[in-house]
Amino acid sequence: MARKCEICGKGISTGHKVSHSNIKTKRTWAPNVHKVRAIVDGSPRKITVCTRCLRSGKVQRAV
Repeated sequence: MARKCEICGKGISTGHKVSHSNIKTKRTWAPNVHKVRAIVDGSPRKITVCTRCLRSGKVQRAV
C-alpha cells in the first residue's frame, strides 16, 4: 500500500529517534492512511486517503 494521501499529499516524514542518553538514530513516521472507495470525477474509485481528510469531509465516500 502506498503510504501517501492522494488528497493532501501527506507522506512519510523522517527524523531522529533520541534516546535517554541522547543517542540519535534515524527513523520514519508514516501517516495514518486507509484505502477507501470514494467518488472521484463522478465514479467510485479506490484511493488512499489519510484519516484527517476523511474526518474533515474532504472525501465523499461511495456507498
